[in-house]
Formats: sequence, structure tokens, C-alpha cells
Amino acid sequence: MSSDRTERILRVMYSALLYVLVPVTVYHLIWRGFRQAEYLHRWSERYAVYATPPLAGTLWVHAVSVGEVNAAAPLIDALLREHPHRRLLVTTITPTGSARVRALWGDRVEHVYLPYDLGGMVRRFLDHYRPQLGLIVETELWPNLLFACRDHGVPVYVVNARLSARSLRGYRLLRPLVGRALRTLRGVAAQSADDGRRFVHLGARADQVSVTGNLKFEMFVDPAWAEFAGDFRQRVGARPVWIAASTHPEEEAVVVALHARLRARWPDLLLLWAPRHPERFRAAVQAAIDAGFATATRTLTRWPDAGDAVFVIDTLGELMRYYGCAQVAFVGGSLQDIGGHNLLEPAATGTAIVTGPHLHNFADIARQLGRAGAVRVAQDAATVGDAVETLLDDAAARTAMTAAARTLVEDGRGALRRTLELVAEDLAALDAPPAPRR
Repeated sequence: MSSDRTERILRVMYSALLYVLVPVTVYHLIWRGFRQAEYLHRWSERYAVYATPPLAGTLWVHAVSVGEVNAAAPLIDALLREHPHRRLLVTTITPTGSARVRALWGDRVEHVYLPYDLGGMVRRFLDHYRPQLGLIVETELWPNLLFACRDHGVPVYVVNARLSARSLRGYRLLRPLVGRALRTLRGVAAQSADDGRRFVHLGARADQVSVTGNLKFEMFVDPAWAEFAGDFRQRVGARPVWIAASTHPEEEAVVVALHARLRARWPDLLLLWAPRHPERFRAAVQAAIDAGFATATRTLTRWPDAGDAVFVIDTLGELMRYYGCAQVAFVGGSLQDIGGHNLLEPAATGTAIVTGPHLHNFADIARQLGRAGAVRVAQDAATVGDAVETLLDDAAARTAMTAAARTLVEDGRGALRRTLELVAEDLAALDAPPAPRR
């Protein structure tokens, strides 16, 4: 059987399954809409039906949600700066990712949701936005989209590419199809050598894969955040502060219990609490109130009052500045088997880091921070509490950890330059004048 025929058969089988699941996508949007109303809007984009006029050609970056948008921000800023004459299209899948795109760039970029991975939908998307170069952030490997880009002549790279051992196992049933899709790529810019090897194991050619490093090291630390932290301190005084960031539902009871434990030792201790998903903001507030804590929120009071025990950060895009207001940060998604969240954000802002054991999404960064002595990895809720308590009590240990973390962040920079060098030839080709006719 020829490889082309094998590809066609695999694509037909995959697409047939997705068509069967189309009604499920409607149910999913409605179900999510009950928890987050934004999911009830802009459905036409998810099915690639557009009311706006087609564009003449774009640079396209796909970043699935908030974390990927933040990681891609230095790259998008560089593209806007170096190619100001081209329209930049940024696609996401989640409303929170969409909100982050608008908060960072407003009308400087085009933005829509990426459609579902059905052949007709991705073709309509490509015909409408006519991307001339695609940069897919991290691990969004949609076979029909990648094959359609090849068929439309769109060079595509996966940048800041990561693939955990767990994700690799998850692709085992689709490996024959995904492997072929990977071989349509112009390149894979892997975060680490381990990520690169896993992409090759999944089906990419070794000559497609380069190790460029992690774009998250390129994060911009706004000098204004120091002023924000100063304003915060003027309002809360010298009381100790810790932050529970990017928490998931099963971690919420842990946060409440841990805060009660810590308040027994430091009665004026303030908890800054930033749940991972907006639909959990209200639940966090209620959990804190039910536990007897005086609770305020960013949207209602803007700042915590002297008598507040918990301050819920129920806004998007402000987590970095609040990291800088706390002495210790617990980064969530790590006591549940989620895989962890970005540890470099508190590292860059000078906050001592505590995390749970589930870090497979950030394994390389966690290893680097661990080797540098810049993170405390606890094995369960009790030892997370032990680590937070120890660090709140030991200013010297916090200083050593944060100094090591900041050094690691500075030394890790360079991924942006290497990524731009990797795609430079295709970017230059877009700006080259057309060849003269003979």
C-alpha cells in the first residue's frame, strides 16, 4: 500500500470519527457555557464561518490558551516589531486565551478561535485568513490542520515545542497519522533535548527537530510591577503574604486548610488566591468565606483591607504582579495530576516557589530549578504546608532561592533569538520581491 494511499485512509478514518463527534462539540460548548458564559458566544468561528472579508495574507500564531499566549508573547512582539507591514493572526481555543490576546495586543493583531479539526473547516479557515507562515505553540498537533497547511503551501513550525512522556503515550493510537502529519512541518523548535527526542519518536524526522530552548525564559518583567508591589505593601503593611496560584478544584480545600494552619502561627497572614480558571473564582471566594475568613476580591475592592485574610484575584493577566507581592508562592496543578503550571513566573519576580509532585508538563524547568536550589517540591498536601511554613519563617532561605531562580531565568534566555533564526528563511521569503517574469 502506497504512503499516499495510507495517509488518505487514515485521514478518512480520523475525519469520520470527528464528524460523528460534532454533536458532542455543541454539548461541550453549552456545558462549558454554564460555567463560563464566553463559551456560548462566537460559535461561528469554531466552525469556520466568517462574516468578515478575507485577508490578503497573514503571519499566523496559534496558542491554545493563556499559558501558551504568555509563552508566545515575546515571539509575537518580535514579529510585530520586525514585520509591521504584515497582519498578524493569533488563534486560540479558550475564551481566557482570547481575553489575554486582546489584553496584550488589542487591535494590533487579528484574533479568532481556531476551528475544530475537520477538513472542510480547516480549509475554510485557511482560505479566509490565507496564512503565509504558521507558528504553532507547544503541543497543538491537529492532523487535518497540518495536512491542509501542506496542501495550501503554508510552511508551518511547532515552536516552543514540548511533548511529555505522558502525552507521547496518549498519542499511541493516533501515532501512524500524527507521525505523517509531523513530517509535513518545516521544523520543530523543541524546548529541550528530551522533548525533541519524543517528537522524533512520535514520527518527526530527526532533521526537522532543533532544540531552541523555552520561550518562557524570555518573559518580560515590567518595572512597573515593583511600583505595584510597593503600593500593595503600603496598603497591607508588614504582614506576611503567600499566594496560591493556578489552583485546580481538588486543590481548593487544601489551600483553605493550609491557610487555616498557617494563620494559627501568623494570625495576620494574608493569602492571595488566583484559581487557574475564571469559572472557579466564585467557588474560591465561597470556600474562603465558608472557612470563616474575611475575604475580598480584586474586582470588588481592588485592594485587600487590613482585616482581610484572603484576597481572591478574580481577574486575568495580573498574576505576575501579584507574585511580586508575596514572600512564598504555591503553584497549583501540581497536587492534582494536571502536570503543573509555569514555575518561571514566580522565579522571575523573586518569589520563593513551592509545588506539588505532578510536574510532567514542566519537567525540564522543574529539574533546572531543582538543581539550582530554587524550588521546593513537596510530595503531598501536608508537605506543601511544611515547605510554605518553613519558607515564611526563614528569610535567608527565601533570599537564596529567589537569587538562584533569577540567575536561572537570566541564563536561560536565548530561545527567542534561536526561534527567529530557525524561521528566518521563511520570513525572508515572504518579504522577497517576486521573481521577474521571463
